[in-house]
Formats: sequence, structure tokens, C-alpha cells
Amino acid sequence: MASPVVRGSGGTAWAPEPVTADPYNAQTPRAALAEPVTPVDAFFVRDHFGIPEADTGRWRVRIGGAVAAPLDVCYAELCAMPYRELDVVLECAGNGRSLMRPRPTGLPWGQGAVGCAHFAGVPFRFLAARALIDAAAVEVVFCGADSGTVHGRRTAFERSLPLAAALHPDTLLATHMNGEPLAPEHGAPVRLVVPGRYAVADVKWLVGARAVTEPFTGPFQTEEYVYTASRGTPEGPVTTIRVKSLVTAPAPGSVLRCGAQTLVRGRAWSGGGVAVRRVEVRVEGGGGAEGEAEGVGPAPSWEEARLEPPLGPYAWQEWTHPWTAPLRPGRYRLLARATDEAGHTQPGRAPWNARGYGCNPVACVEVVVE
Repeated sequence: MASPVVRGSGGTAWAPEPVTADPYNAQTPRAALAEPVTPVDAFFVRDHFGIPEADTGRWRVRIGGAVAAPLDVCYAELCAMPYRELDVVLECAGNGRSLMRPRPTGLPWGQGAVGCAHFAGVPFRFLAARALIDAAAVEVVFCGADSGTVHGRRTAFERSLPLAAALHPDTLLATHMNGEPLAPEHGAPVRLVVPGRYAVADVKWLVGARAVTEPFTGPFQTEEYVYTASRGTPEGPVTTIRVKSLVTAPAPGSVLRCGAQTLVRGRAWSGGGVAVRRVEVRVEGGGGAEGEAEGVGPAPSWEEARLEPPLGPYAWQEWTHPWTAPLRPGRYRLLARATDEAGHTQPGRAPWNARGYGCNPVACVEVVVE
């Protein structure tokens, strides 16, 4: 798939950053991360088996399993149902994996496997109510049209949600992204969107959902996308997005003049519908009074940044902090850390795990002052 060139609100052109060619996986470029809503053509792509062929006119989703009245719904029927619109951060569970040491196996994501988009779709609970889910059901397994070989077995991409999460009013069968029908690489014609959870839950190319009375044990639930300790012991599937921030300006490697006024800015978000409460910024390096890394002078303190309210409960938030470049030339690190309303703060170093999931260390960008 060719990398399209798109333009942001300021007219700046960028292109998505490919990570693998077949299947196609690509990161959101840094410039696009500065946008309040990430353009579709710049939005990161996570694809396990290749994009399946989809015909909107023939698409159907079947709701079955432990239900009294199985459903078979076509695209036109779905689009005629009441829908919701939400701004939602989607983040791959492996985002930032390349920052971990030693680097875990998996796609070498930098910090671009994330984006915030405006989704429109039908709450799954509307269909579930018609299907009459059995009182003994504990989960709903969502199935995509894509399939491939995992650990020597042919399998469809399936992932389950606890019943309460599946029936949440904001869990959507999404048909539109940023006001347009879903693009093929983003799950057309219909994908699941589960706000607040890592994007593995957002099953693309959705064709089925079945209620089950026992916990689902498919490979993408119990073998892949699970937290593991250093000894390889599974600690459970990845679920809620961890609190995180990133610096969108200045860009890494920027050259600033001594004494220049600079507005440091970025994005912050957390999962589970929990807002970010505070973002703090500090500067390290350069060797002078701000030189913690060189062991000179006192450790720099954290200063609170200005934090803007989110566009919605699942959107990211912009933060800004004015900074005057020091009079001493050198390399400086601009650090940012977010704390959410639940009291979770980004750690200095993300806990290591064998798959590199949930990487959320303090954000860092290095600049040069001269």
C-alpha cells in the first residue's frame, strides 16, 4: 500500500511512516500527532493478516452464541439504527515498544501507534438487546473477517470483552471515522470501537459477535496481547490504556537559540474514560544549573503545564508550557509526565514485559541549544 500524503490544519504535508510492508503496518507521523483529531490518511494502521475484501452491500454481522434470538444484520439495517458519535484515542498495546530495553519481540513501534479520531456508530447494546443474551453469559467474543496462522493454527482474529464492557453505551459498531465511511485499512465496512481500551479490542472488519458462558481462550486472548513477566508467565490480557503523554513540539533534534522563548506542547491521555488531571514538564541536561544528567547542581524540579480540557471523555488533551532556552549551549532533554484522575502517573521507566505492551514512560525529546 502506498503511503499517501495528507495535510494538517496548518497546511503542512506529511506521509504515514511504514513499519512493515506485508502485512501493512504504519505509524502516525509526528506532525499529525499535533492535530486535535488525527487525519484518517495519517492514522496508524495495525494489520495482522492483510486486509480482507469487503463489499458493503453484502456485509452482514451475526449475533449468536448464548442468545435466545440470534440476529443477522446487514449494513443498511445497521446504519438505520440510532447511533453515537465519540472522539476516541486508539492506541496499539505495543506503542513505544522500541523504547524498552532489552527490546521485546514484536513490531518495532516508536511512539506513533496512536491517534485520536471522531467515530460514529451503533452501540452494540442495541443489537444485544434484540438478541436476548442469556443470563449465564460472561463475555462477548467479537470476530473479524481477517484470519491467518498463529502458532501453527489457522485462526480468525477474535477478541472478547467482559459482558459489562460489551454492553457499555459507548462500545460501538463503528461505520464512520472523521465524518467519512471507514477506509479499508481502518476496518471497513464496520469495526468495533471500545473507548478506553488498547486497540486490540477494536476488532476490525467485524462479521460476528457471540455471547459465551465461559471465559474465551482464543490465541489473541490468552497467548497474544497478554502481559508477561520476565520469566514468560502470562499475567493476563491487555485491557485499559495506561496514562501517557507525548511531546509534539519542539521536534527531536531541534536547534534553539540561547535565551529563545519556546512553547513546549504535546498530548496526554488515559484509559477507561478517566481524564488526565495534570501534566508536568522539566528540563535536564546542558551541564549547567539544569544539568542533572551531568551531576551538576540540584535536580531540576517539575513544573505544571497548562492542560486543556478534552473534546470528550475518551479524547486526548493538549498541554503547553513556555520555556526559555538557557544561556548555556548544550543538549537538553524536555520531559513530560501525565497524571490522571485516578492518581496514575507515568513512571520514569515503563515496567518491562516480554511482549513490550503498555509502554508509558515519561515522554522525552532532546533538543540542542546554541
